Amino acid sequence: MTTPPPQSVRWTLLGVMLAMLLAMLDNNIVGTATPTIVRDLGGLEHISWVVTAYTLATAVSTPVWGKLGDLYRRKRVFLASVALFLLASLLAGAARSMTQLIGFRALQGVGAGGLAAGGFALIGILVPPRERGRYQGMTASVMALGVVGGPLVGGLVTGHLGWRWAFYVNLPLGIVALVWVQLMLRLPAREPQARPRVDWAGIAVLAATIGAAVLAATWAGTTYAWTSWPILALGATVVLGAVAFAAVERRVAEPLLPPRVFTGHRNFPLGIGLLAAAGVVMFGSALYLPLFQQTVQGATATSSGLLLLPMMIPVVIASHLAGKVMSRTGRYKVFPVSGTLLLTAGTGALATMDTDTSRLTAGCWMALVGLGLGFTMQMATTLAQNSVELRDMGAAMAATNLFRTLGGSVGVAVFGSLFTRAVPATARGEAYRHAVAAGTGHVFLTAAAVCAVAFVLALLVREVPLRGGPGGTAQKNQPVTRLATESPADR
Repeated sequence: MTTPPPQSVRWTLLGVMLAMLLAMLDNNIVGTATPTIVRDLGGLEHISWVVTAYTLATAVSTPVWGKLGDLYRRKRVFLASVALFLLASLLAGAARSMTQLIGFRALQGVGAGGLAAGGFALIGILVPPRERGRYQGMTASVMALGVVGGPLVGGLVTGHLGWRWAFYVNLPLGIVALVWVQLMLRLPAREPQARPRVDWAGIAVLAATIGAAVLAATWAGTTYAWTSWPILALGATVVLGAVAFAAVERRVAEPLLPPRVFTGHRNFPLGIGLLAAAGVVMFGSALYLPLFQQTVQGATATSSGLLLLPMMIPVVIASHLAGKVMSRTGRYKVFPVSGTLLLTAGTGALATMDTDTSRLTAGCWMALVGLGLGFTMQMATTLAQNSVELRDMGAAMAATNLFRTLGGSVGVAVFGSLFTRAVPATARGEAYRHAVAAGTGHVFLTAAAVCAVAFVLALLVREVPLRGGPGGTAQKNQPVTRLATESPADR
């Protein structure tokens, strides 16, 4: 089977990425609309669940969507997730109470899980790792647009059209993506399985485990103390659930997250570790950098999306550069190694910020973090994709998105606890500015420690040949490894 021409792949991927952009934009848009939602619907005591319900449903459903894509037709499963997300957006925009809104947000989260798992799996199927560098700039640009564009679109739409359009705005973009993918996406036919076996036991155990992890990350240090019995009980549930899930997956015929994905090659768990660390930095930066710049440096809230540009522009540039070099040379280990080193240096520098730090200085340090993220995130995803067989691509990409989300959620929970301790509730005026600067320093010092661990993981990566085309064709004059095989189910 020949590789499709690059222009054809780009047009196809554009539709897939438009759909993925829905999930990336949504939380940022809704976050901006939250104060208006509370004024209209009330229920301030439940407002955190507007975000928590979405995050929890996304985390729980991501591995399920990934496995469904492996068992059934990937295109149909992906389109189903887009359609569900759009239906939930329509319902959320029409919600008449906070309870209804939270329920519809959970339904949206289920659809978003399929957008993430299916989108990255389709990229893994359409573009072999050796050629992925040509398209990494597209992926990085979409991610940057989701982070930066969300608050801007949310503020504009909410201010002029009302908070309900924070959800309705998904409809035109989603319909375009739905039609685009239906018309443009062509996948190689697979031999249908007579009776696909769904791992219901694994789904139930993993859902309970992920649910406990997300709730613990959301509540710890804010709603409950870290040592309170609800958090300890949730932590115990996570540990017991992980043990039970591992036992279940070894016994079933079609495991939700096949153990072979994690044990087949050490690069896969290493890639997951790198993505989790990147998630910690990305989530933490998106939350605490605008807070520091608004509170300490006097920036306006309306420009909150633009405040991250010094970090996000280097993400796109570094990702594009790394992809070009990888496609040309087949070498890639240097990028996660240098990326995690830059992340450690950048977050360490951000930890030194105080009330006298200028915007220019902060922007330079943010650029270091952006370069590090650009070298690390996309390469870690490629590393994971190249470490599994195509028949497991959906489950593997679901796992990478799951651990990146969990890493970010747990990181933000820890950051929140550190920040709260540094910023007394009674602080006012100049004392409050100094407290916010100190709290931000604690956050990024912890992030620097996480990045240092990620640097050690990057050093352990084994540089194996990248698949050069569909069917596992390796780079010319290089041996085809076991990692570059294609299962009959993907032909």
